[in-house]
Amino acid sequence: MNADLHCHSTVSDGQLAPAEVARRAHANGVTLWALTDHDQLGGQQEARETAEALGMRYLAGVEISVTWAGRTVHVVGLNVDPQNQQLLDGLAATRDGRAARGEAIGEALAKVGIPNCYEGALRYVNDPKMISRTHFARYLVEAGLAQSTSDVFARYLGEGKPGFVGHRWSKLTDAMKWIREAGGEAIIAHPGRYTFTPTEFAALFDEFIELGGNAIEVVTGSHTPDQYREYADVARRYGFYASRGSDFHGAGEGRIDLGLLPPLPSDLKPVWERWL
Repeated sequence: MNADLHCHSTVSDGQLAPAEVARRAHANGVTLWALTDHDQLGGQQEARETAEALGMRYLAGVEISVTWAGRTVHVVGLNVDPQNQQLLDGLAATRDGRAARGEAIGEALAKVGIPNCYEGALRYVNDPKMISRTHFARYLVEAGLAQSTSDVFARYLGEGKPGFVGHRWSKLTDAMKWIREAGGEAIIAHPGRYTFTPTEFAALFDEFIELGGNAIEVVTGSHTPDQYREYADVARRYGFYASRGSDFHGAGEGRIDLGLLPPLPSDLKPVWERWL
């Protein structure tokens, strides 16, 4: 099963429309696919219709931004009902404030001598209410101020850098409830990206389990091969189901393309096992 259960389209901060992402996934051999745009379900119908026309199995998905212990954590909801009103209302509330945060990022970058970034970032956005740091990163690469989007985050937009602006997202309790009410499964996304101490990670995993969560991304485009092994061990230790997804945003961004990830370790329980 070539499952890719984490990627993005132009509905949030991806480069391709949902149908184009579906076609790229299919061309790269994906057989089970989910589009998981940030805090947004607007691309689900197009994604499902294209995927099923191409012969792929499809799971509706979303990546919810959560503030936990004062920092941002992402929770993927898979196999959700994209028409569930509680989920839709929760995501709408979570999206509120993105535009103001974008303007604040532009102001912060202007203070360190990089003007007009907000206007530049808007060129990459379909919906100004969905502006994100990724859109700023693309503009800064285009402007010749960095070699890649990852370089932008390291120099300008990561926590503690001159363009970083914090934002209070949804609560983990709420995000888990929305996913559950929509009939879905919650997965902790790319844990290797979080700079938590071992004690903080243990607290996050324990709270996640208490709230009904039992799955984690192990093989993801946001992880290094060493982190594949590290979070496979975490899955074993906690009894988590394992998920797999490229976190694809666009060609040339990220470590790996759609559908080209290595398989999950054979002893782990794939999260999709219960649905197939």
